Formats: sequence, structure tokens, C-alpha cells
Amino acid sequence: MPSLNDIRSTFLSYFQANNHQVIPSAPLVPQNDPTLLFVNAGMVPFKNYFTGAETPPTLRAASSQKSVRAGGKHNDLDNVGYTARHHTFFEMLGNFSFGDYFKEGAIELAWGLLTRNFGIPPEKLCVTVYHTDDEAADLWKRIAGLPDHRIIRIATNDTFWSMGDTGPCGPCSEIFYDHGEHIWGGPPGSPEEDGDRFVEIWNLVFMQFEQLADGTRRPLPKPQIDTGMGLERITAVLQGVHDNYDTDLFRTLISASQGLVGPGGEAASHRVIADHLRSSSFLIADGVSPSNEGRGYVLRRIMRRAMRHAHLLGAQEPLMHRLAPTLVTEMGEAYPELRRAEPMIVETLRQEEERFRRTLGRGMALLEEASTGLGEGDRLPGEVAFRLYDTYGFPLDLTQDALRARGVAVDLDGFQDAMRRQREMAREAWTGSGQAAAAAEWFGIRERLGATEFLGYDRTEAEGELVSLVKGGGEAGSAGAGETVFALFDCTPFYAESGGQAGDVGLASWLGGRGKVLDTQKQAGDLFVHEIEVLEGELQVGSRVLLAVDADLRRTTRANHSAAHLLHSALRRVLGPHVAQKGQMVDGERVRFDFSHGGPVTAAEIEAIEAEVNAVIRQNHSARTAEMAPDEAIAAGAVALFGEKYGESVRVLTLGEALEGEGAYSVELCGGTHVDRTGDIALFKIVSEGGVAAGVRRIEGLTGEAARRWLIDQASVARSLSEQFRTPVSEVLARVEALESQRRKLEKDLADARRQLAMGGGGGSAAGGGVEDIGGVKLLARVMDGVGGKDLRPIAEEFKKQLPDGVIALVGTADGKAAVTVAVTGAAAQSLSAVDLAKAAVLALGGQGAGGRPDFAQGGAPEAARAEEGLAAIRALLQG
Repeated sequence: MPSLNDIRSTFLSYFQANNHQVIPSAPLVPQNDPTLLFVNAGMVPFKNYFTGAETPPTLRAASSQKSVRAGGKHNDLDNVGYTARHHTFFEMLGNFSFGDYFKEGAIELAWGLLTRNFGIPPEKLCVTVYHTDDEAADLWKRIAGLPDHRIIRIATNDTFWSMGDTGPCGPCSEIFYDHGEHIWGGPPGSPEEDGDRFVEIWNLVFMQFEQLADGTRRPLPKPQIDTGMGLERITAVLQGVHDNYDTDLFRTLISASQGLVGPGGEAASHRVIADHLRSSSFLIADGVSPSNEGRGYVLRRIMRRAMRHAHLLGAQEPLMHRLAPTLVTEMGEAYPELRRAEPMIVETLRQEEERFRRTLGRGMALLEEASTGLGEGDRLPGEVAFRLYDTYGFPLDLTQDALRARGVAVDLDGFQDAMRRQREMAREAWTGSGQAAAAAEWFGIRERLGATEFLGYDRTEAEGELVSLVKGGGEAGSAGAGETVFALFDCTPFYAESGGQAGDVGLASWLGGRGKVLDTQKQAGDLFVHEIEVLEGELQVGSRVLLAVDADLRRTTRANHSAAHLLHSALRRVLGPHVAQKGQMVDGERVRFDFSHGGPVTAAEIEAIEAEVNAVIRQNHSARTAEMAPDEAIAAGAVALFGEKYGESVRVLTLGEALEGEGAYSVELCGGTHVDRTGDIALFKIVSEGGVAAGVRRIEGLTGEAARRWLIDQASVARSLSEQFRTPVSEVLARVEALESQRRKLEKDLADARRQLAMGGGGGSAAGGGVEDIGGVKLLARVMDGVGGKDLRPIAEEFKKQLPDGVIALVGTADGKAAVTVAVTGAAAQSLSAVDLAKAAVLALGGQGAGGRPDFAQGGAPEAARAEEGLAAIRALLQG
């Protein structure tokens, strides 16, 4: 029985033997389509080839493309674990022809692979064709010998593919496998087609038309082929099982899960964990971090769904990170990025599960608070259930289970309304905002003009020919003084922003004119686009232009970029191999470096990191660069960015020598500009460290003269404090700590005095001093001058002892603002809401509202002078 890895290998080898270039899987984060959250089909990396925006490097290609469907339009998340074939992560096997072979070649290749190489009996297969595609039907009959009843014509859009409202499109031919009569279902197009007997295993797309905006279609000059076959589905067929989760890979992952939590529990939970482990691990390996927005939000949802199922299975300790090594063992050979990222995957999964376990407790507390007072027959508002789902990762069924024992239901309509609003916002956030159209324009220019030649590794000045000028959204022949335009030259010394290094700025001059280069950006992969403000004269296409980079800014940028490489190595050595770069920005001012790590970097660790970087700087070794293939560079130990797609050749930068043992200190793939010798950095100083997202930290640092000035400023502050406190510099910190402790004690004493004064009534108005009876409710209402909002709560707690049944309403005034606190005690809590009372007071004071629990609420308002009006609003509400 072939393994999943064997089947993938057989597929790729087959097409390689048939003159196809095997293309490695692209990262899951799309490189050329801003409208997509993730790569969700095998053709996505080839989209620009099909549209004509880029010229393909080969006419025949094949790939096994990793894909994720868990957000946006293509979202299978909620089905995973409960069906035989839904996954969040899957591999799409495909072969592609960019104007080479067409229907006949695609059908011959597909039939040969399935029946000869995979050995599937021909009688087990049937196909669909678009109802008007006589050519495809005749080819299946001639090549495969299929009878008419196994060539099924379908008149719906299921067998006609299009890239969008306009663009390439064409009929499809789907290949189905018959699992046999023992499984219910009928062939496609029959009344029983929704059964599981016939399973689609391969889709051949024949792109032969262009869909026009007026609704008509015209034939493409060079028809193309795009196919897709789910690796998990074909593996189930070849391993003789009906369920993808019964294949060898999933059996191994599920067995590992059962081995850690025990064999009991729901089978669906183990399936969810196995599937979500794959998608989470591959997304992390491709540079996605869990967060509360965008791709990171989808990753967090996937992870927390798996972790919730681990909780349901009774896992006492975080589970997912302990399963990651099994996944790496199974899939690491086909996807080396998994092996490289294993420490980061393990650490990210561990941190997120520990965080979720804490969140689970907070979510349960929120549910308890929100459902206080609800009893048999009541319903929890749908908005609350959705907030638990959206913010705390609580699926609806978990909320329903928690409330079921009390006879409380959930407002399902309200939940679905909130869910619909969230999905609409998510769709709006990923429309692309015109980016796709702009990208297509740049790709068109790239096809016509070719790549920009970069001269800036060893030069800051060069002459280039202006080959294109873009202004007002389109190309132009010239630009005059006062205009800001985008200019392309055949060659340039200006570095275009990429890899976290800022684009160069400088000057441009030509016969009769000059301009300022404000920025340099990359478009369409390797076009260097210069943003130029024309200062004098007219800039014309075809002109020879002298391009001069701001040399001083370039020099400090190079030092900062090289320091960032040394910092990356130091972080991995001091904190651990799980550290991975999550983003950086280096320019002429500072280093900003984001990296994966579970908690704050301690002062001792920062000191150790700085010491390592500066030790390598003092080595003053020459920086070494080499061009090599990405796989060769990574095999030699070069650090690559997770999720980055590299070309056929990469630039490898080596800095410094190892501080212990042999070898280099830092070896990374990088196309940026760097120092000639590590000593050119001169000095490195970390000036800040903090968190920017869950599991992601940020360090900012300075080099050279900027670092020296920063140290001088710090020393100046220390000397000034020393003089002010009349104590040696070495004792300044202890003196400041003593003063801070004294300040806190005085603030506490003052707050206690205010509370005592308020409790005695001296700080309030005469009108609000005693306990009133309003409509049968006892009310203690006071205005407390000079008491801020944070001090009102303990005062209210003290008053609750004096008034065990009634309403306590306090308005504190300080710094011209008012704070409202309302507490409802005893039997009064059965009929009155502290939130409603506090809200009435806040509105009377010019505020927006209040929040809290039915028995305790607070709010703030800007009108301290109207404090009595706030209490009057509460009295009016009680009076009814």
C-alpha cells in the first residue's frame, strides 16, 4: 500500500518524466494576490501566468501546493472533523500547461497516471464534461475508452470555471472514483449525487476563452491547462479507505494524540486536532503568528478550536506542541521549512495553548457574569454568545453546554446576526482595495521593460536611462517642475525597500534639470521605482539621469542592517532556537527588530545580547557575500525567513566568526546592503524592548554615532540626578526607589483620609447625606468632592455594610470631571439594575453611558458641576 509521501512523489516524478518542471510549493501567504488571505488552490501561485501579467519560466509545470481554506469565501473550518473529506490544510497536486498542450494532452496524462502508475481499475472511474464540450467527451471516449453513460454532461457552473467576472475561463472535466455499491450515493448529476459513493478526485480545467465585461467570450490565442487533485483524497482511494482520516498520515497523527490523552473521547476531537495541527504548523512555518486580526486571527481560531477539543478530551497539559515533532517527522522531508521552523512551531503552540487555558477560565467567568439572574426558560443574548466565540474562542456548543444544566438557552438568531456582521466586515477588509489592479499594471511594465539592474552594492552614484515615467495612475512621456512622479531607470544605485531595509533617498540630475528622490520601492518583483519630486527643468523618458544616493544615510542604514543580522544571531544564541524574525525595519536612524519569544527579555539577557553583538563588531572581520541556490544556502546553514519565496539564486551574507568553536557567527539570506567590515558598525546599543503581539517581541537599537550620543544623554541624566539628590551616581537608583516608595505611601494615606472623610459625610453635600426612602427603596446618595473614580468602589463596599438592602449611589468629583458608582444590595437587586441607574446619572452629567453588573456599575462624565443632577436622575428613576 503506497504511503501519502509515496503518492506525492509518484505524481511529481510522473510529470517530470513527461517534460514538466516541478515547481516547489509556494508559501501559504500569497505572494502575488492581495485579495486572498491564504493560498487556497494549486493554481494561485501561477495566476499571473494565466492572466498574461507575467511570462512563465516554463511551458509545462507540476506542483504539490500546500493550501489552507479557513477564512473568507473559502472556509471549511466548522466542517472539519465531522466529515470524511473536509480539511483546513490540504495539498493540491496539479499539472499546468501555459499554451503548450491542451485537452488531448491533459486527458492522456491524467488517464495514464491514474490507470497505469496508480493502478486504478478503469471501470472504477467516470468523468463529467460541460454539456456543450463535445470535444472533451469525444477525447474521453477515444483515449480512455469510456462508454457514454460514464461520460456525464453537466449543464451547471460546476463544470465551467472562471477566474472572476472577467478574464480566462473555460469548461472543466471532473474525474470521479466509484467506492462501490456498499456505500449509498449516485453518480454526478443523479438524484443521489450527494451520497458518498462517487468521490471527485481530479478536476481538469480547460482555459480556452476570455470572459469580457459585456458578457461575451472570445477564444484565447493560446489555450491553457490547470488541474487540481487533492492529495488526501487520492491517498484514501489508493489506500482502499473511504475516509481521508483513515489514511496513513492521519492515523499516525491521531494515534499520537490518543497516546498523550488516552484512547477515549470523541473521534471527531482527535480528527480536529490532527487536521488543525497541520494547518497551524504550516502557517507558523510560513511566518504567520497568532493575533487578533487578519491572517493571525484565522490562525488563532484554528489553534483554539483544536485546543478546545483537547480540553474536551480531558488533556491536563498543553497538547498541540507535543504533537508537532510527529508531524515534522511525517512531512518534514517533503517540506523542509517544517524542520527549520520546528522550534518556533513548538514554542508558538505551547505559548498559545497556555494562554488559551487562561482565557478559558476568563471566558467561563464572563459567561457566569453575563448569565447571572437567568433561569429556566431564559435565553442568553446572542451578542454575548458571539463575543465569547469571537474573543475567547468559545464555540457556540460549549456555551450551550455550560448553560444547559440551568435550563438556559442561547438566542441563536442574535448569534447568527452577529456572526453575519463579522463575516461582512472580514470580506470588506480583504477586497484588495485596488491593489490587484495596480499590481497588474506594474507587472505589465515589467514584462515590457525587464528588470532593473541594481548597482548599489558597491556604488552610491551612477547614470541610468529613464525608461518609464508614471503619474496620475498611468504612464507619461515627461514631467515638469513641481510634479511628483514615479520613475524607472534601466539601472540604479538606489536600493528599493525590501527585506525590512528602507528605500534609498537622494538626488537626480539631468541636462537642464534636477529632482529629489523621496523614496525607492519595489514593484512586480524586481522593478526599482523611484519617487521623484521634480525641482527644476523637464524630466523626459529617454533622458540620461545621474542618480546620487544620500551617502551618509546609506552608510548608517548599512550599519543598522548588519547590526540587525548580528542581533538575530545573538537572540537565537541567548534566548533559544525558537527565536525567528517576525519583521524588521532598518533605516538611517535605528534598528527595529521583531522576533518570536514567549515573554519579556530580562535585563541580564539584554546585557548578554549586547555583549555578543559588540564582541563580533570588535572582531572587525570582513563581510562576505556569495550567490548560490536557496536550497544549497540553507543546507550550508544560512538562516532564511519563514514564509519567504526565494528565486533561483540568492545572496548569502556572512558576518563575523563564532565566539566559541569554529564557523561563522551569522549566515543569512539577504539582498540588502551591508557594511564592508563588522567594525564599521562601531557600537550597538539596545534602547527598548517590549511586546507588540502575542508571542512577538520588539527590540529597537542604535549603532555608531547615534548609539554614542544616546549613551552620553543617559550619562547626563544620571549626573543631573546625582547633583539634585546630592548622592553618588552609583546610588541614584536606590535613592529614586526610596522616594517612589515614600510617594506611594503618601498617596495611600491620602486616599484613606479621603475615604474616611467621605464615610463621615463631611466631603459630601448636605442634600445627599442620609438614607432616603424613594418608592419603597432605600437610597444612600452622596456627592463626594475630591474623590476620583478608583476610590469610589471601596467606599461603596463600606456603605454596603451599612445598607444591606437598597441602592448606594455615589458621584465623585475631581479635576472637573465626575465619576458615578452605583451598587444594588439585597432584595432590591431582584427588581433594579445598577447599570440602568448608573447610566441615568452619567447621561445627566453629560456622559455616554455606564457598564458593569446588575448589582454594581460605574461610569464617567465631563460635568462635575452637575453632580447633584446625576443623583436627581437616579431618584427620578426610582420614583418611576
